[in-house]
Order: sequence, then structure tokens, then C-alpha cells
Amino acid sequence: MATIIDQMTEIYCFVDDYLKAHPKLALWRLSNFSRFDFTDSEVITIALMQSCFGVATLKKTYEMIENNYKSAFPRLGSYKRWVARLHQLSEVIGHLVEAARNCNGFDCKMFIFDSKPIPMCHPIRHCRVRLLREDGAYFGKTSKGWFFGFKLHASININGQFVGGFLTLGNLGDREAAVGLALMGDVGVAVGDWGYKGEQISTDLIEEAEVLMITTGDGKQQRALICSIRERVETFFSELWRMFVDRVYSRSWSGLWNTIKLKLVAYNLRHAGILSV
Repeated sequence: MATIIDQMTEIYCFVDDYLKAHPKLALWRLSNFSRFDFTDSEVITIALMQSCFGVATLKKTYEMIENNYKSAFPRLGSYKRWVARLHQLSEVIGHLVEAARNCNGFDCKMFIFDSKPIPMCHPIRHCRVRLLREDGAYFGKTSKGWFFGFKLHASININGQFVGGFLTLGNLGDREAAVGLALMGDVGVAVGDWGYKGEQISTDLIEEAEVLMITTGDGKQQRALICSIRERVETFFSELWRMFVDRVYSRSWSGLWNTIKLKLVAYNLRHAGILSV
């Protein structure tokens, strides 16, 4: 099994190689003189180590680096400076999600759609929660009960690679997000559960995205086939749960989405075999 140092090196090489191949992504800086001794590659590498450490927060990840691996990052600044730099790199991290997906090839002809609640608090605080209400956090309901927060709508391909996704209001139905998910991929076939069933959404997907929607049918064999295919998206969400996607209590929408994108990068890197822990 690869050591923590091995994993850190793999992540750094992946991020640094990508940034060197795409120098225009560094143009977010205010001027040519806005340079840092602590590089963007190092900033992102530390954040992606959260998956390897198996800890719940970015702050705990930073503290583990500072206390145990400071020699690997001799120019490491304070936590506040590091996390501020990290969230400035949100666009770069979005590109890294796709780059990680393409590490070992990519087949995008069959998609699997599903959604997962991203709660902003524990249920006991529902009566007084206000966090991110102005940014769209709202009450929604799943088979497991009520939650307050957002929904992560995701599309993966038949091989289990994350294709694309976005956050919406907690009460937005799966049908309303289906077209947006389909447009993130190529023409093909999409598989979903009962939440995507309906003539109107099937017509919209064909006309706007050239995607054929297949949902759980009435026949026993068809249901068994769809369930076996949908196991991949269940595995995907299980992996995100193991990376504490349900416990991202950010105080801003941008911080929330950026942290989730980091988990999606880590997921695709694991799927590609670059990360092994």
C-alpha cells in the first residue's frame, strides 16, 4: 500500500503538471507582481490530502500537515491565508475534476443520474437554522426524512467516473435538474430512478440534449437491469459520504461548492488509480 508521502507526491505531480500545461489558469492574480512563494500546486495538494487522511474538515487536514509534514511545505503560511488562497482557486479546482476524470481514458455514452442531499446542519437545529439561507439553502425531503441545505445533482458514466454536477435548492426535484446534467455530457443514454420518470422530461432530454432517458420499469427483468446499473451511482455517493460530503458546514456558498469539488477531484483520482487510500 502506498504511504502518505507517496500519495502526497502523486497528488502534487498531478496538480503541478496540469497547472504547468495550462498557465492561463494563473491569470486570476491581480497583477504580475502578485506572486507567492507558496505555490498554487502546494495549496491544492494539501486540500486533496483530506481524502488520504480520512478527516472531516479542511482545518484538520491543514493541522495534520503542519504538525507532521511541515518539511514537505517549508513555506506554509497560516491556516487563514491558506484557506483564502484555496477558495481563490475554485475555478482551477473545477478544471482538475475533469482532468482527473480523463487520467485513464473516458467513455461518455451512458450516464447515470442521481442526487444527494447536502445538509447544512443536524436535524435538531432545523427550527432555528439560518446558515446560507440567502444563498439558496432550503428544506427538502428524502426517503430518510427532512434536511436543510442543498442538493448535489450528479452524473456519472457507466464506468463510474464523475461526469458533471451542480448544487441546487434542497427542494428542487430531480426532473428539473435532468436537462442540466445531460448537457454536461455527450449524446447517449441516461439511466435514473423513479424521480426522473415522466413523458415531459423524456421529451425535453431528447430535444435539448439528444439523450434518451431510461427509468425503472414495470418488468422484473428491466428493474433488475436498471438496479444493477444504478449500483455504480450508489457506490459513487457512498465514496463521497466516506469523504464527509455530508459534513461540509461552510459559511459561504462558494466555500461549500469548492470543498465539494475537491472531494470530486479526489474521487476521480481514486477511480483512476492515482490515489489508493
